[in-house]
Amino acid sequence: MSDEEREEKELDLSSAEVVTKYKTAAEIVNKALKLVISECKPKTKIVDICEKGDSYIREQTGNVYKNVKRKIERGVAFPTCISVNNVVCHFSPLASDETVFEEGDILKIDMACHIDGFIAAVAHTHVLQEGPITGRAADVIAAANTAAEVALRLVRPGKKNKDVTEAIQKVAAAYDCKIVEGVLSHQMKQFVIDGNKVVLSLFNPDTRVEEAEFEENEVYAIDIVTSTGDGKPKLLDEKQTTIYKRAVDKSYHLKMKASRFIFSEISQKFPIMPFSARALEEKRARLGLVECVNHELLQPYPVLHEKPGDYVAHIKFTVLLMPNGSDRVTSHPLQEMQPTKSIDDPDIKAWLALGTKTKKKGGGKKKKGKKGDKVDESVEAEPMDSTNGATPQD
Repeated sequence: MSDEEREEKELDLSSAEVVTKYKTAAEIVNKALKLVISECKPKTKIVDICEKGDSYIREQTGNVYKNVKRKIERGVAFPTCISVNNVVCHFSPLASDETVFEEGDILKIDMACHIDGFIAAVAHTHVLQEGPITGRAADVIAAANTAAEVALRLVRPGKKNKDVTEAIQKVAAAYDCKIVEGVLSHQMKQFVIDGNKVVLSLFNPDTRVEEAEFEENEVYAIDIVTSTGDGKPKLLDEKQTTIYKRAVDKSYHLKMKASRFIFSEISQKFPIMPFSARALEEKRARLGLVECVNHELLQPYPVLHEKPGDYVAHIKFTVLLMPNGSDRVTSHPLQEMQPTKSIDDPDIKAWLALGTKTKKKGGGKKKKGKKGDKVDESVEAEPMDSTNGATPQD
């Protein structure tokens, strides 16, 4: 085997070291999510909490893999976003933004962390209130969560991406909600947050993806956004966009000095992963980013909105397709839900009754020592309770 082949082989989950890096990143991002939720309180500024999430990830990733021979990149893989109520996604304001949380807000928290380019992404929906979540807010969150649980059971070797798309649409309809258009779940690879294998959330004539089959040792970020509205979010204000990713395959000679300065800073600090404009010098950034985006050197992540009064929920998790089954490594427990709808559809009930582990003769893959044991620490998933959209928690 050539060095190149060996290098390629070691970059997937067949390497225990790679699995450990994914699980370390997942542990950090799960704790970061828990911290962010605990800090979200009425009248707190959203930007302050986004910054706390990012700072925690930077600090915690900085404490691992310090004493290794080669330098290992690690840190934020997607900046902390907290999108409130009918705001669908990517709200991560600049330092000057004064927007605060209010009692009763529905928060979608979205973040990701990486160790050596191996990414763990998570999104969760939390309501700023005491007591159980009821009514349509409960419906939209239960729809996203149940769709995520179904997807977890269908993203497995041998199944196809279209199987998952069909199933999650059916789940949303059961709660009288819509799957939000344009949301894609991506395969992830080292330093690649949006790989080529894609799962559509919604069949749509405008968005076509190649049919693909899931395979062992792949990693996916399964991303589900539900709405009580029409599920067709709009970009209302380009100035709200603060998250960008460098388009490594594009080049252009920028005309403005401010643009060249900012693009040079981005290339040094954020060559691959998405970043927040908060990390750049604000006045110069605002000017320079426009030219970079206009010439496609940067890919923007726009802030999208449903109509005022619509409820939106977001659940995202990272799943490792291990030889012994699907291992969901990022999540956070939901608040108590009392949706107005319950699941009666026999297909959905059958999907939820599936386990996520594959029992193999001889105990599956051989493991080395304690490290290997940790790799396979998850157990057969319990079938989900289909009455209220809540899952059994550890």
